[in-house]
Amino acid sequence: MYTQGLDSQGREPEAAPDAAVLAARFQARVDADEKIEPKDWMPEAYRQTLIRQISQHAHSEIVGMLPEGNWITRAPSLKRKAVLIAKVQDEGGHGMYLYSAAETLGVERAELIEQLLAGTAKYSSIFNYPTLSWADVGAIGWLVDGAAIMNQIPLCRCSYGPYARAMVRICKEESFHQRQGFEIMMTLANGTAEQKRMAQDALNRWWWPSLMMFGPPDDNSPNSAQSMRWRIKRETNDEIRQRFVDVTVPQAEALGLTVPDPDLQWNGTRGSYDFGVIDWEEFYAVVRGEGPVAKERMRARVKAWEDGAWVREAALAHAEKSAARVAAE
Repeated sequence: MYTQGLDSQGREPEAAPDAAVLAARFQARVDADEKIEPKDWMPEAYRQTLIRQISQHAHSEIVGMLPEGNWITRAPSLKRKAVLIAKVQDEGGHGMYLYSAAETLGVERAELIEQLLAGTAKYSSIFNYPTLSWADVGAIGWLVDGAAIMNQIPLCRCSYGPYARAMVRICKEESFHQRQGFEIMMTLANGTAEQKRMAQDALNRWWWPSLMMFGPPDDNSPNSAQSMRWRIKRETNDEIRQRFVDVTVPQAEALGLTVPDPDLQWNGTRGSYDFGVIDWEEFYAVVRGEGPVAKERMRARVKAWEDGAWVREAALAHAEKSAARVAAE
């Protein structure tokens, strides 16, 4: 250390690289598939894009606890109840991983949660639909978590290190959720006529919202091109949506259920399914907070935050006392 200091005496300090040089170096690292870490230089727009995406992802995990949490007390057996509790707990953990990843970008978790509760932050539109029957729990696991896995596996190779590493564990746990949901649907589809009808009804209601989960079409997705260049995203919305359809339709056929799309058909030339037009007006309405249970979801989150205030205050007081004790010793 001292030798380096002595060697530098008498020399002119090197001028700091300008923004263009730094941006070029940054892009070269991204193009070389190097991971960007919290202390590395990054364009402010890259940082803000990550904060927006990671926080929305975290909010989605937290709000996503509500549709299924609603069925914990009404699960049809003790086994189903225990599995569902574990799954809802996993989703809460995913939110915590992601809030932690966002904090590495210099934003406070409290600020992100405040944005969610104030209604100024977005989360996945899928969670603004109601869960009307036990079959909906299966449909969410099979379709919604299945779509999430399709979206999130490429994020394991995201250019931002903390986000990519968080996604590795999240994707492993989501794979269990997807299998759990499929197993529920399989049990119902092979049960009584009423149970199969319930499974088909859930598929009818969750199919199109699941396709909307991948975001707007590529020609109307303003952030996708830049996110692709920065390798935050690895594939476009439409590419992942097509893969989801190609994988999920045979699963529905194996269950003996019918995908609610009269335009769905196999295209041998493309080697993929052609499917009907998504109702993007519905998508944007739900994103704006006009979903069937959007207000109910926010009321539940605000109430949970307010009811938990005493726990946060007690934990903070305990931490302060512990720190004071250590300092005194």
